Amino acid sequence: MVRQESLQAPGVAAAEPGGDEQGQGAAGEVRVSRRRWAVLLLFSSYSLCNAFQWIQYGSINNVFMRFYGVSAFAIDWLSMSYMLTYIPLLFPVAWLLDKRGLRLIALTGSALNALGAWVKLGSLRPHLFPVTVLGQVICSLAQVFILGMPSYIASVWFGSREVSTACSIAVFGNQLGIALGFLVPPVLVPNVEDVEKLAYHISIMFFMTAGVATALFILVVIVFKEKPPYPPSQAQALIQSRPTVEYSYVQSILRLLRNTNFVLLMVTYGLNTGCFYSLSTLLNRMVIHHYPGKEVNAGRIGLTIVLSGMAGALLSGLWLDRTKTYKQTTLVVYIMSLVGMIVYTFTLSLGHLWVVFVTAGVLGFFMTGYLPLGFEFAAELTYPESEGTSSGLLNVSAQIFGIAFTISQGQIMDHYGTKAGNLFLCSFLLLGTIMTAFIKADLQRQQANAENECTDVSRAIHSMFMKPSTTMTTKVHKLCSLLAQVSSFQTTVLPSFR
Repeated sequence: MVRQESLQAPGVAAAEPGGDEQGQGAAGEVRVSRRRWAVLLLFSSYSLCNAFQWIQYGSINNVFMRFYGVSAFAIDWLSMSYMLTYIPLLFPVAWLLDKRGLRLIALTGSALNALGAWVKLGSLRPHLFPVTVLGQVICSLAQVFILGMPSYIASVWFGSREVSTACSIAVFGNQLGIALGFLVPPVLVPNVEDVEKLAYHISIMFFMTAGVATALFILVVIVFKEKPPYPPSQAQALIQSRPTVEYSYVQSILRLLRNTNFVLLMVTYGLNTGCFYSLSTLLNRMVIHHYPGKEVNAGRIGLTIVLSGMAGALLSGLWLDRTKTYKQTTLVVYIMSLVGMIVYTFTLSLGHLWVVFVTAGVLGFFMTGYLPLGFEFAAELTYPESEGTSSGLLNVSAQIFGIAFTISQGQIMDHYGTKAGNLFLCSFLLLGTIMTAFIKADLQRQQANAENECTDVSRAIHSMFMKPSTTMTTKVHKLCSLLAQVSSFQTTVLPSFR
């Protein structure tokens, strides 16, 4: 069934059951489409594949070092290429998203992801490290078309009561890909001495990745649509009704950078996510240093971090859809990320792997669970600016800090040990926690939805009592229904503005 997002003013056609309708609806009509779940699942899937390719080298860092005969720093750069590529290309891709739309972005991202996977198949000899670098760079280009899309897809396709959950699910794909990137490579590519056998195992992983990426690209061509026939929320209806000539991409970026609350969030998001990128890239080196020969367990620890983070992201998304307490939830999760990082730092070297699994899981629940919170909080603070632009700026911040933290922590680990490297990350998480406390919860998107709901209720009440043919009993029943909806907004949305 197609669910109505909000009350309709009299005279506006109700949604017909049975699915999507073609063409644009009447002005003011709001409804959600059944196709939204297929679009969300498909996006999550090719985001998963791209994220898997990001970490597939770092999760077995020592194996690829020996196969290609390069340094640990060279393998680290295969992961950092994702971060480096994103920074200069964000603004062109965000401009393309606003000018050409979501479908072109999805097609380009999934196509580059598949192309990069096939290029890597040409690097199955020790002297062909430059070819694997080229394949990884192509995949990193695909990431630019993927990383900032979760909040945009959630806003364009989902209603106001689903948008935070949808954003969390969209981020899930990326996180699950990282999880599989920690789990699968150590299993498919064992640390064997024979180079020919090692090349064979690597080829299996590369062939599987290329096949999945190609299948997902074909599905994107068939299934992925630009937008639903009708806006899914009042906030999205207002954006779609805005004349194109009124929108300036450059002015949008300037307005975002003048928004103090957003700038604070951009820095704190970069600090938290940059720590996660550094931790993920260097995890294999940390674990192998304290537990030699435990490559598979290093991957499983990474898997634990990400899977627990996915649970945290889902719960936080459901919590936000119910309470709209963006500032409070973000601050609590940030504080717990700091606590989790401190505990992980001081338990890594105890010699008990099960302790590392537990502490890494707690850390991941909050640190990885923070990612969709940042996207959604930014969308609230910057409405009606494009979610693609705000998410892109958050990710630029994350890439910059990710590169800086990965290089710095790697050098600190080489000279002073893993504990010093992790304490380095703890200091920046503390800074991010303090800065998060200064962000004001100016929830502009929720306020727009609330104001439009109140307008719809007012019109419905006025029309109901102006119709002489309506019986008093019917009027009372309709009024009770309207008051119940108003009460729902008072208890869920309005407290967020106080």
